[in-house]
Amino acid sequence: MKTNTSPSAFPQPELGREMNGADSVVECLLREGVDSIFAYPGGASQELHQAFARSGKVRVILPRHEQGGSFAAEGFARASGKVGVCMATSGPGATNLVSAIADAFMDSTPMVAITGQVFSKYIGKSAFQETDFFGMTLPIVKHSYLVLNVHDLPRVFKEAFHLARSGRPGPVVIDIPKDVQQARFRPVFPATVEFKNPYVNEVHHASDESLRQVLALIAQSKRPVLYTGGGIVTAEAHKELRAFAERVNVPVATTLMGVGSFPETHPLSMQWFGMHGAAYGNWAVDQSDLLLCFGARFDDRITGDVSKFASGAKIVHLDIDAAEHNKNKRVHLPILSDVKYALARMVELAAIDKFTAPDTKAWQDQISTWKREHPFDSSAGFGKSPHILPQEAVAALYELTKGDAIITTGVGQHQMWAAQFYRFDEPRRYISSLGLGAMGFGYPAALGAKVACPDKQVIDIDGDGSFVMNIQELATAHIEKIAAKAMILNNQHLGMVVQWEDRFYGSVRGNTILGDEKNVGSPDNPAGLYPDFVKIAEGFGVKGRRVIKKSELREAIQEMLDYDGPYLLDIIVPYTEHVLPMIPAGKTVKEMILT
Repeated sequence: MKTNTSPSAFPQPELGREMNGADSVVECLLREGVDSIFAYPGGASQELHQAFARSGKVRVILPRHEQGGSFAAEGFARASGKVGVCMATSGPGATNLVSAIADAFMDSTPMVAITGQVFSKYIGKSAFQETDFFGMTLPIVKHSYLVLNVHDLPRVFKEAFHLARSGRPGPVVIDIPKDVQQARFRPVFPATVEFKNPYVNEVHHASDESLRQVLALIAQSKRPVLYTGGGIVTAEAHKELRAFAERVNVPVATTLMGVGSFPETHPLSMQWFGMHGAAYGNWAVDQSDLLLCFGARFDDRITGDVSKFASGAKIVHLDIDAAEHNKNKRVHLPILSDVKYALARMVELAAIDKFTAPDTKAWQDQISTWKREHPFDSSAGFGKSPHILPQEAVAALYELTKGDAIITTGVGQHQMWAAQFYRFDEPRRYISSLGLGAMGFGYPAALGAKVACPDKQVIDIDGDGSFVMNIQELATAHIEKIAAKAMILNNQHLGMVVQWEDRFYGSVRGNTILGDEKNVGSPDNPAGLYPDFVKIAEGFGVKGRRVIKKSELREAIQEMLDYDGPYLLDIIVPYTEHVLPMIPAGKTVKEMILT
């Protein structure tokens, strides 16, 4: 049988009508299926905004700060699995995207950041609003492009989207000088990408031999644990993970990036582990004799003292990125593979080879005992406080939404409580800045998630310190009619830093009080609360409500959920609560703080 290898057998480039560079950018985005971008205009990107206005086929959402727009693009990508797109002008507009680009790089989020640049002839001459954005972003992107020839635009955009979404996803920057945007040409739109580096297009499938090794290790183990991360979510492999875990009867502990990749209400679930994760998950990983790390990277917030992490276990590390193998932790069996394929294939091999799951009843019983004796703080403790506790507010939100919501967060204590007290049975429901830990992420990400999933309830669980960093995006919510909600756990302090001060610095306050230090607001001192988030929200045209009394909590949350539009719920909580359990940075499970 002959294979047709004639040129007509392959997708052919398409010659477009004459247009300028900016119009070709819009056409490139349409060809990639982009229907929404988050973009703030300026002199060096004005041609692009004019092109979008002429086209009218792409929704251009105007954030009130470039960082807000880029975090929104991340939220869009994390909720949908598609590539998020943001755009800014040169100089300060571009540099305001850096935090989100770094965040997308750390959390493997597919994103394309388009930036205007000064005229080509001025590059390198310190022109007004010029920065070397290409060079500046090289350490935090999968790839950067500076397009100096208008004819390269279609190829660059095709490559950029392919790079952003393929393999281990991440951000790609496309920097376009203004004269390139203005130049007229007849674009040639490529149907496929061509790279000189064949590794880029290589499909990584583990061999049956290596996967049978994994099954053999499981069969021989007595205390196996699955440690799964964001790679499961990215690969859309949650169903395969569940099928595999049930087939081999191995308990699952996820990272925060992997939250929802395995149903947290499943008997085999140990929720998430790490610095503030479940005690039982941490103990299980520590005492395991086989640790199956799939789609995770041995981050320091997971391992603590990496030399003592899972020290008695044989470790299998299956990942799409070979650079992660043996980077942070030496492992016994590194496997380079797409995790969705590997999980599905191991289930098939288990059937073919008549695999028998090991007898782990004693191990499962031990984990069940740990779960009963050391759960995340139970709701029984909420009644002891006269005030609304932050954990209580998250638990109430979970009950009232029945777990059917997308939750975004800022960074801090609230971020951890959201993951502890809201159960996630599906992927792409917990969206947070986890590798970079960028405050101000929560509400813009909620806007992006709501744009991606308009029929889902989207709530940003935030802290007052983190929320205020991008509070201006309330205007975006109102003007663009994006019904994302914000539930602020307002303790008037930078709560996580205060917790560290209390635990490790003798409770000395080093600039962690957000209001008047002589009149600190609290549930007992509402007159000192600062700022007034409800008034600010109303100034932006967004409905808001403050809650102090415990008796009003559930009714207020329900009002927020029922409201047809963006909503800010300001819940006043005491600052004295700590996120527990806690493994101090660089320490081990043996030094976990439980109370």
